[in-house]
Amino acid sequence: MTDVTIIIPAAGASRRMRGRDKLLEHVDGMPLLRIITDRALTLTDDVIVTLPELDGARAQTLKALPITQVKVANPQEGMAASLRAAAPHVSGMAKGVMVLPADMPDLNTADLAEVIRAFDKAQCDAIIQGTSADNTPGHPVVFPMDLVSEFAGLSGDTGARSIVQANKHRVRRVALPDNNAITDLDTPEAWDAWRKANPNR
Repeated sequence: MTDVTIIIPAAGASRRMRGRDKLLEHVDGMPLLRIITDRALTLTDDVIVTLPELDGARAQTLKALPITQVKVANPQEGMAASLRAAAPHVSGMAKGVMVLPADMPDLNTADLAEVIRAFDKAQCDAIIQGTSADNTPGHPVVFPMDLVSEFAGLSGDTGARSIVQANKHRVRRVALPDNNAITDLDTPEAWDAWRKANPNR
């Protein structure tokens, strides 16, 4: 197990899905949110999932898992609200925090482990960002603990991008296979295309 806390922001409204919930779409026979959370739990016992409510369908999907569920008061704001809500729950023993979006089905356990290994290799002092095979920046991103306090000042739907921009000199990028680091599924059309390309999933 790693000393990195993993935050999974899962409080968004899936507005672009036109009535469907992207995080409850099935991948490999299970809701995507459950798949992503299970992958995180293989690497750390400190997983925080932010939710719009603690008694809804998303929370039920995670029932009985050893995670911290955090309700986000204003989820319509976007990822920043999730990161602000999750930050106070990060373990005091953590050496860093990974932000792992819940709508990226191609990010697998090996990808997450590779990013964490790079963080450990950098002596837990660099921002480690996953990229596609052609080096397009994506997710996940691991932040050293000295930057996690800055989550409190985040706003809008760009997550912690401002922190990454302000600390470019500390960013180290790790190329992950194919488009694993940049494939996020926000619309029915994106889901349809992904399923066509991945018929066995």
